[in-house]
Amino acid sequence: MNKKKIIAFQGMLGAYSDLACRSARPDYATLPCVSFDAAFRAVREGQADYAMIPVDNTLAGRVADVHYLMPEGQLFIVGEHFQRIRHCVLGLANSDLSLLSDLYSHVHAIPQCRNFIKENNLISHVCADTATGAADIKKWNDPTKGAIASELAAEIYGLEVLKKDIQDADHNTTRFLILSKNGEPPKWQETTRYLTSIVFEVRNIPAALYKGLGGFATNNVQMDKLESYVDKNFHVARFYADVEGHIDEPSLQRALDELHFFAKKVTVLGTYLAHPFRCGVKAQVTSE
Repeated sequence: MNKKKIIAFQGMLGAYSDLACRSARPDYATLPCVSFDAAFRAVREGQADYAMIPVDNTLAGRVADVHYLMPEGQLFIVGEHFQRIRHCVLGLANSDLSLLSDLYSHVHAIPQCRNFIKENNLISHVCADTATGAADIKKWNDPTKGAIASELAAEIYGLEVLKKDIQDADHNTTRFLILSKNGEPPKWQETTRYLTSIVFEVRNIPAALYKGLGGFATNNVQMDKLESYVDKNFHVARFYADVEGHIDEPSLQRALDELHFFAKKVTVLGTYLAHPFRCGVKAQVTSE
């Protein structure tokens, strides 16, 4: 009998990262970790096969800590997943929206539901993550307190969904990266869409970034994302980029060769299949 694979995430059971794991890898067991670094470590040390790490949200922007961890994390990107975020109000079985006075949730979830909180004259409180808020509501057993979290959290912690879809924007979606110790890319097929993620540092010469990126344009390689990072002295030290294409494609190889002329270091973080969401397919919204 094959051993069930494990996918690690940061947060408690029922957090949106847990939901992303169950949506993207429904046959895997999920492993909650206290931090992003702990999730990376779980994969490095063999406690988990993969890690599911959030990197961007359409409302909150990037998850900065993750981008600093990735280049040093000794893991490779092997996939991406887009998770639609549908916030619910959770409460006790004997509670009701009319009884609530306080809502508890993650620092990013609260502003994403600002209109609902204001319209219902509720007081918001920040906690470690959405699942922590749900667990606390169950523990406190107070019908005046509720949590902003997922339906999955309601199932896990035995709470009632008092109202669904309270987010201000329906497009609220988080992009996750799936990480593994094995960096072997999928076999290149010309008709399949791939992404390759890289980190690079440019040389200290005029227009190094402009010249280094020129190879992507001349070789018709689409760049989907480019972000810069600073070191402790606030010097631009590193750039992160997602580009379309497989690492074995000649056009991407030529672009990377040109980048090497103007960069001190180029690290390929992984080549992986593009998620169907990029082609207009709706992001996963279920908790199955």
